[in-house]
Amino acid sequence: MKKTLMVAAGLSLLAVGTVQAQTTCTGGIPANSDSAAANAKFQAADLFQYLAPQLGMSLAGGNTTLGSTSTLGGLGHFSIGAHATALRGAVPDVANFPRCYTNAVRSNLPTTSSPIGLPSADAAIGIFGGLPLGLTNIGGVDLLVSASYVPQFDKSGVSVKLPDGSLQLGYGARLGLLSESIIVPGVSLSYLRRDLPRVNMSAVNGSDSLIVNGLKLKTTSYRLVASKSLILFSIAGGVGQDKFDARVDTVRANVGAPVPIGRAQASLATQVQTLTRTNYFVDLSLNLLMLNLTGEIGQSTGGTITTFNSFQGDKPESSRTYASVGVRFGL
Repeated sequence: MKKTLMVAAGLSLLAVGTVQAQTTCTGGIPANSDSAAANAKFQAADLFQYLAPQLGMSLAGGNTTLGSTSTLGGLGHFSIGAHATALRGAVPDVANFPRCYTNAVRSNLPTTSSPIGLPSADAAIGIFGGLPLGLTNIGGVDLLVSASYVPQFDKSGVSVKLPDGSLQLGYGARLGLLSESIIVPGVSLSYLRRDLPRVNMSAVNGSDSLIVNGLKLKTTSYRLVASKSLILFSIAGGVGQDKFDARVDTVRANVGAPVPIGRAQASLATQVQTLTRTNYFVDLSLNLLMLNLTGEIGQSTGGTITTFNSFQGDKPESSRTYASVGVRFGL
């Protein structure tokens, strides 16, 4: 999973690894030190715009608490779980990026298909069991807590540092519209805020370097979920909305260009992305006493992203299918 996270969050840094193979392109302004790093910095910014929503999707997933949909029943009830979500992603093929030292030239950047995923842990704590209404209860409330972990990494010239620590906690709540009973399905509305810890990244290839400071991703998820237990199995389906807020404080490139340009430096100020997407998903669970094993499949779609360059194949905002697997213990 560490390698997968590096692909998702740090691939923009690896563009520097092909800098020495760049060639002077035709058109644009004459080659000079001010424009030599222009493509490197704009491509790095576009890589951030391309990869940030995929990282957000793998963090948000579908059900806010995989394998648990109805409220728990009030104080004294809880559940804890762990799951991993992977989506059918695409990553820019930086080794085959067109390069130009004379100006920032718009290009159609190649991509390759690749799974992108993240692990998460979460807990649900019963707060209020709800008010009786016939064969069900209404208005039950659970407190939701999540945890995301990003490891530090330093290998082959690529470094990932976590200045605020590797662990980031999330929070939310679930409101029971209907508590599940023998006849009545469980229906709930939930809110969950999940973030990744702040990340500083750098990549060095010889005397060339690319530095990204202050990468931060915040996800806000709303879910409406209905579920029904069939003794040994449970099935659930839901729909919701995700809002992704991603930013990078600074991007700095230090690259060497052919003579007579020589070395050049360029930087981009804060890069931000705000994206709202619709999420659909279906869960199937195996119930083993207090243990629950769940598989999920879903799709995230919607939103518009503008980049300097274009990308071959999938657009940054293309619909993407994801899958999750998890285990949950509850009482």
